[in-house]
Amino acid sequence: MSIESPADLVGLREVGRITRLTLDALEKHVRAGVSTASLDNVAARVFAVNGARSAPAVVYGFPGTVLISINDEVVHGVPGPRQLSRGDLVKLDVTVEKNGYVADAARSVVVGVGTDTVQRLARCVRAAFRAAVAVARAGVRVNEIGRAVDREVRRHGFTVVSGLTGHGVGRTIHEEPTVPNYYDRWQTDVLTEGLVLTIEPMISAGSAESVTDDNGWTIRTRDGSLSAHHEHTIVITKQAPLILTAA
Repeated sequence: MSIESPADLVGLREVGRITRLTLDALEKHVRAGVSTASLDNVAARVFAVNGARSAPAVVYGFPGTVLISINDEVVHGVPGPRQLSRGDLVKLDVTVEKNGYVADAARSVVVGVGTDTVQRLARCVRAAFRAAVAVARAGVRVNEIGRAVDREVRRHGFTVVSGLTGHGVGRTIHEEPTVPNYYDRWQTDVLTEGLVLTIEPMISAGSAESVTDDNGWTIRTRDGSLSAHHEHTIVITKQAPLILTAA
């Protein structure tokens, strides 16, 4: 969507606030021995207190409140009995709906102290996000975001996961435009002032290929390599974008 009124911005700021609160609460509870179902309950309580709903559950029938993916799981992990272990790389992905507005954000959290690869991967995905934000301005082509992400990821010696992209957001989860994490010369859309979208590098320590589990939700790296994910919902302006899901 594109912001068309002050009310739109107010509504988006509110869902962005709840998204951030939920991620903060989840991160505080990430520790060895905690189940992903317990984390999902933490998110559900934050949603309930703030009058929000899980957009993936509402739109797609996702069997949980938030998406929690571990190690080689890139995205869309389903909460359940699995317990976190020391050194795990956990992806927390939160998409909030309230009053017809949607915001989406994710972060990668290390359980305790991870290996060198885990730590470098987590730092890389954040750096790739920052590189993308630096070029996201009105008048710039969407594919410059992907160019910036891919360049930064390669610089760190890692790989962008193919087929997983950022996207427009605001009224529902997935809207136009598609925002690839690599330079796609066929993606010729131009960023416009007021456009709401996600930037979300999804990267791998190994293969760029992914597979979907039998549950129909969880996407993991084909070769079992570690993955990381970092995401915010932003509003495009003539200057630096407004990051709705950040403090």
